[in-house]
Amino acid sequence: MNSVSVKQLVLKFALFTSLLLGLAGAVSAETLRWAAQNDILTLDPHSQNHATTNNIVGHAYEPLVRFDRNYKPEPALATSWSQVNPTTVRFNLRRNVKFHDGSPFTADDVLFSFDRIRQPQGTLSIYVAGVKEIRKVDDFTIDVISESPNPVMLNNFSTFFIMSKAWAVKNKTEKVQDYRNKEETFASRNANGTGPYIIKEWVADQRVVLTANKGWWDKTPGNVTDVIYTPIKSDPTRIAALIAGDVDAVTDLPTQDVNRLRTTPSLNVLDGPEVRTIFIVMDLGSDELKYGTKGPNPFKDLRVRKALNMSMDRSGIQRSIMRGLSIPAAIMVAPGVNGYAEASDKPPAVDVEGAKKLLAEAGFPNGFEFTLDCPNNRYVNDEEICQALVNMWARIGVKVKLNAMPFATFAAKFQSMDTSAFLLGWGVANYDAVYTLQSIVRTRTKGPDGNFNFGKVSNAQLDALVDRINASPAGAERNRLLKEALELTRDQVLTLPIHHQMRPWAMKKNVTMVHNSNDAPKMMYVAVAK
Repeated sequence: MNSVSVKQLVLKFALFTSLLLGLAGAVSAETLRWAAQNDILTLDPHSQNHATTNNIVGHAYEPLVRFDRNYKPEPALATSWSQVNPTTVRFNLRRNVKFHDGSPFTADDVLFSFDRIRQPQGTLSIYVAGVKEIRKVDDFTIDVISESPNPVMLNNFSTFFIMSKAWAVKNKTEKVQDYRNKEETFASRNANGTGPYIIKEWVADQRVVLTANKGWWDKTPGNVTDVIYTPIKSDPTRIAALIAGDVDAVTDLPTQDVNRLRTTPSLNVLDGPEVRTIFIVMDLGSDELKYGTKGPNPFKDLRVRKALNMSMDRSGIQRSIMRGLSIPAAIMVAPGVNGYAEASDKPPAVDVEGAKKLLAEAGFPNGFEFTLDCPNNRYVNDEEICQALVNMWARIGVKVKLNAMPFATFAAKFQSMDTSAFLLGWGVANYDAVYTLQSIVRTRTKGPDGNFNFGKVSNAQLDALVDRINASPAGAERNRLLKEALELTRDQVLTLPIHHQMRPWAMKKNVTMVHNSNDAPKMMYVAVAK
């Protein structure tokens, strides 16, 4: 994406924001029926780092700091903060805030939530990365102590949700749900936050029902008091529901339907980018693939990874599957993320013969076999992309068995490392590249280091770079290190990036929404006119 198009998107965003603010005062309370293709995974706010889950659960639970409409940190459960010293930030907490069950919010809930989110069975510890300790000064003051200067702490805290300690203790849910082992807990099926909406009901694969929290400490600029979120896996069914008026908005449009929806008189299409990269994760750590050719793991050989990379026709996927709604990718972050450099994001040219030669040099002149696990209801055209890759890799003699499944099953599978390769989409929730580098490709140790590294990536040079980034203040040197780490990940082919998603939404003419590049529609900003 060039700089002109980014500016155009920012202008469109500002225009819609202005329209929303003008409309909100002129309309009455309304229900919004919202649909997308995948369901949430849990109601536990510290269990699954999954965008749909985080967004919907984040309507009930709140962080200390949230993003404003321009993706800048603003006060939420914290009213202000100040730098005490280079590694300590003092937060003043909001007074007179109640959880949905009526209990008061205090510093004890923050300390409890900090201990809880770091439990290893959850996958959200990246949001408190670099934080060594949180100390209670008094009931409404805390000190956050980092291991080193932490330039992305406020951004990270936007998804550090605060849970009531008293409620968790009362309901014996102090421990984070162990999702990968199919555990169910009180917190995985019930929610009790401080946020603008109360989750009244969740029926898996059918609906999530939210209603406005009348005791919320803030005011909503929109007028939506009730939300019915419906996961509709089938693309034709989801779009038919929108055109028929059975739902008011759809936020993951099938690419083949976008142009038709643009010309549908009853609908508006809202365009925008998404800071999400779609890529393939390979098992780089096992000596032998669990699902594939017996013998030494071929993915451990850089020549094999390069062969797979240079045989991927990303432009073909962009043209025929994504209908232009993607940006072919070479690096692991999208435009709009701090650390992104367009010059670094140049995928290799397709070279089938060169790929065959590399495979032969690596000892696989006749190719090899592996199974590719793929979700079929999470990312735009996810199963179709996987099938296209299967066909592309067949041209170089690599035989791939496609194993597609619903995301809920898929997530438990890859988090149990019961896979040899899988497709994943990673949105950068804090808009900084270290979030991706530390989560996906840093060696898994403890806490946030490699906490989503289910490909068993381990590269000492990259680990050192990530650690230097985390110890560096914001500025040119830190950005240089981000660029170096992203290019090292690219050149060592530690993952196989496919593209960065674009994400248009469609809605009825009387619905005004603000597009979010993190694919997180905020119901408090939505207005529905009569």
